[in-house]
This record gives sequence, C-alpha cells and structure tokens, in this order.
Amino acid sequence: MAIERIVVVGGGGLMGNGICQVVAGAGFQVTMVDLDEAALDRGRGRIRSSLERLAKAGTIAEADVEATLGRIAASTSLEDAAADADHVIETVVEDPALKADVLRRLDAACRDDVILASNTSQISISRLAAATSRPDRVVGSHWFNPPPIMRLIELVRGVETSDETLATATELAQRYGKETVVCKRDTQGFITSRLACLFALEAARIVEEGIADADDVNRACRLAFGHAMGPLDTADLSGLDTLLRVSEGMTDCFGERFRAPQNIRALVAAGHFGRKTGRGFGEYGERVSGALRATLVSPQGAAGSGEGGI
Repeated sequence: MAIERIVVVGGGGLMGNGICQVVAGAGFQVTMVDLDEAALDRGRGRIRSSLERLAKAGTIAEADVEATLGRIAASTSLEDAAADADHVIETVVEDPALKADVLRRLDAACRDDVILASNTSQISISRLAAATSRPDRVVGSHWFNPPPIMRLIELVRGVETSDETLATATELAQRYGKETVVCKRDTQGFITSRLACLFALEAARIVEEGIADADDVNRACRLAFGHAMGPLDTADLSGLDTLLRVSEGMTDCFGERFRAPQNIRALVAAGHFGRKTGRGFGEYGERVSGALRATLVSPQGAAGSGEGGI
C-alpha cells in the first residue's frame, strides 16, 4: 500500500506540530487533529515560525515554507480525518488510558490495513495495541523534541507487532529523513527513556544536594560529554510533568533508582513544567495562564499537549 496521507492526532501540541512539520516537509499530505481550533491555530503558528527560522538560516528554501504549509490540513474530528488516512501517528499526552482510547477510536475509524503508530516515551505498546482489533499493526514510534532537529526515531515492537509493520515504520522514518533504533522487547522506558530519565534525575539530585547549580550541571554535560543540551535543559524542554510521569512509571517497574527527587516534584506541584510554562530549572520569560497550565497537564485537555518525547 502506498502511503500518501498521514494523520497526526494531537498535532497542535508541543511534539505534534513538529511531527506534522517533518512529515509534511518530506512530501506527505498531513492532517493535524486536535481538540479545538485554538489548538490547531497554535500548532500552525509554531510550524510557520519554525519553517521561517529554517529558511532564514538557509536550511530550507524560502519556497519550501509555503509548500510545506500547503500540505498540512487541520481537523477537530478524529473520525473524519482517520477515515481517509493511510497511516496515523498518535501523539497525545503520556496517559495510558487516554492513548488507549484514542487508538480504540482510530481502530474503528481507519481502514483495516492502516498502521497505527504511538508516539510514547515509556508506555507499553502491547498494552496500547490490545485496545485495538489490529495489534499486529500497532507500533511504537518515539520521536524526540524538537522533531525537526532531532535525527532519531525509536521504534518499539509490541508482542504482536508484525515484521511487516516494523518494516513499514522503518521505511517511513527513512522517508522523513530520520534514523532509527529498534527496541526489540516491550519494556518500560524502552532504550532511550531509561537512559535519559536516569541522567535527568541524577542531575536534579546534584542540584538538590547543593553540589552545583543547574547551569553548571548542564554546562558540564555539554562540554565534558558532548551533549547537545544539558539534562536539565532537556527536561525543561520536554516538560518536568512528563519527566515526573516517566519517573513514576519507571519506579513501578525498576525500583528506587528511578524515583524523582523533591525539587522536580515541587516544581511540578507549583505548575512550573519548564519552557511551556516559562519556568522550570531555568527561567524562560514566557508565562501561561493558570487555565492553560491546567490544560497542559490535564488528561481531559491533553490532546494538544503532545508530550510524547522526553
């Protein structure tokens, strides 16, 4: 089956709009699905800003800005968009019940041959696939933030994921211009989140113990280890609320080494999730209202949160 039309559920969110940009930039027709027009408008605005920055830097041609935007449609109806999809990427908030519900609805709305990809950094693909009648055509597709810049997609095989599904997901990632690694066993946190979570949590403990401040911890990792971003900068970018949820899931599976320190818990309790709220381990200037902050973390308003990657 030739894949031409791709739907991104949660496409207006922080991860989803970047995924829409990458997929449309690779020549696919994309439908961005989100809860309301406001979320879709925010997503389109972020995509335009990102494309214009890339054009200004000479990374893409000026003509590519409008061409890419022209391949992106938008909808608030998951079922209507899914009916015409050749492939779907689900990128809603890291809540197992919400993701399972979205996949259940997609399963009912999509053609039988359509592969459903879940952008998750830690949730069992086998568990999500069990909510559908096509577990052999469900695969984990873990993108990294920001999707237009990060080169990797981590593919995750569930218990029922077929060889054909994995091969198609690998081919699509290559068409997006990405490289892949494959997590062959469906374990909590896969490959990357187990590693990234431990790094971020230990960095936060160093700060909490007064050994160094966040800036020096980040600088140490950039200069000593060649990291593009320090672990606490990365946590702020992905969202401290996301990191805390990942930490709690890892702790349930692997024990105390994954338990989040109090400074992360305190920041999340105060509504300071990182860049999306203007404050985390760093200060970013942009503030959001209490209502929007609640939407960013609430499963009821989560389709636009798009917090799949850590």
